[in-house]
Amino acid sequence: MTDQKTPPAPQVWPTLRANDARALIRFLVEAFGFEETAVHGEGERVDHAQLDWPAGGGIMLGSARGRAADDPWALQPGTFGAYVVTDEPDKLFERARAGGAVIVREPFDTDYGSRDFTVRDPEGNLWAFGTYRGAPR
Repeated sequence: MTDQKTPPAPQVWPTLRANDARALIRFLVEAFGFEETAVHGEGERVDHAQLDWPAGGGIMLGSARGRAADDPWALQPGTFGAYVVTDEPDKLFERARAGGAVIVREPFDTDYGSRDFTVRDPEGNLWAFGTYRGAPR
């Protein structure tokens, strides 16, 4: 039964691969504020990880396995890009900078009313954060 008052759990999960998944998880938690919900794997290998965004949604990631023919999810590390909604872009920008994010674009106001900034994580993935919540449906 669907409760009309409670937002549904995320139904779309962006995914990425990492050369050093455990280091990337630490970075995303410390520099951006993702919450580590689940990490499965042994040693340095991460088979599956779920990081939740405090306001809702999240990402899934795992260790790159090279270009093995048996890898059903052979994404190139460092090619991921995401836009993440935040109510405090300037505060988050300072946190990301202090955490070692590579600054691509400092906070700026868009012509559609959002305040955004863009950074890269240590693997090279592109992250845009801002106040734009998307157009209403």
